[in-house]
Amino acid sequence: MSAHCQLTGAKPGFGNQISHSHRRTSRRFDPNIQRKRYWLPSEGRHVRLTLSARAIKTIDSIGIEAAVARIRARGVNV
Repeated sequence: MSAHCQLTGAKPGFGNQISHSHRRTSRRFDPNIQRKRYWLPSEGRHVRLTLSARAIKTIDSIGIEAAVARIRARGVNV
């Protein structure tokens, strides 16, 4: 599963892991990505989305129809 959110576009950030001796090694900060299934009443079917935790909260507030419209506006197939 890729670590990209379909709604917000959140993707991994990169930085350094710093040890006690202050040596730096590369690390990756992954967003909290979840696969979630929603019922889309306008199309009469379920859609499975790859979302960050923040995007799930956004869908709870704006609704699935508006969220799918935003996803399609970004050019992602649903």
